[in-house]
Amino acid sequence: MSIQIRQAESFDADLVTALVHDAYYPYITRLGKPPGPMLENYQEVINKNYVYVIEEQGSVLGLIVLKIAHPTFLLDNIAVHPSHQNKGIGKILLKTAEKKAIESGFDTITLYTHEKMSENINLYTHIGYREIRRVHENGYDRVYMSKNLDLTSYKRK
Repeated sequence: MSIQIRQAESFDADLVTALVHDAYYPYITRLGKPPGPMLENYQEVINKNYVYVIEEQGSVLGLIVLKIAHPTFLLDNIAVHPSHQNKGIGKILLKTAEKKAIESGFDTITLYTHEKMSENINLYTHIGYREIRRVHENGYDRVYMSKNLDLTSYKRK
């Protein structure tokens, strides 16, 4: 697989919207409504945040949305197209998020997921995130998680 990661541009908004729809669609039944990322205007998201896409031959395979939300660096959304899940795309995106957090001066990264997305909670726990709080926010029951970043591994690169 010959992939590249790059910052999203305005012209990516339609592709990003379609990717997010495909990635989150299976959760609608479980949550009883569309997950929050499906409701976003990705033209605005791209213009206001750090958004990175992974692409292969012009096809967007995955994306991350990152925000500086003082006092934290927030991984606001990560999505991988269903046809490319379990192929390491998410891992690359998560590493990109951690690197951007460190470059932005943060030693931790925070994310959230819906409490009914137990596979996400398990995955994030497995890779070093710990639960920090549960809240009902914007109509969703969210689990916030945080990870301390290994600053030394990025300084050597």
